[in-house]
Amino acid sequence: MRRVFWDSNLFIYLFEENPRFVEVVRALRIRMAARGDVLYTGALTVGEILVKPFQEGDLRMVERYRTFFRNSSAVTVMPMDVVAAEHYAAIRADRGISHADAMQLACAASANVDLFITNDERLHGKEIDGIKFVTSLSRSPL
Repeated sequence: MRRVFWDSNLFIYLFEENPRFVEVVRALRIRMAARGDVLYTGALTVGEILVKPFQEGDLRMVERYRTFFRNSSAVTVMPMDVVAAEHYAAIRADRGISHADAMQLACAASANVDLFITNDERLHGKEIDGIKFVTSLSRSPL
């Protein structure tokens, strides 16, 4: 069993059925479930996912996403709390990491995850205290 953190983009690919990535993300989730891996994400993911439905005035979709993240046993949403804020400060010392990426990495570090998966190749291989390995979707070992 591994503790795996998904960056926002993986959820967006899945929920919006992105033709290029949806099958890869679905297969990843199936492999994770078969192994009993625990899925994490950050509170920022919820905000990122809600942007498009709010822009489009799709309140039904807003409620669907809210319900998923508030009531799902499939994913643990990590808050940006004091522990995560301390990780954030250390991560932002590397000015090559954006604020949003640093927030996600900080939430993942506060959960002490084994693997952080994103589709941002620039983050692949970054060394972050509290995260064993950071990788891109295309390089995911799962």
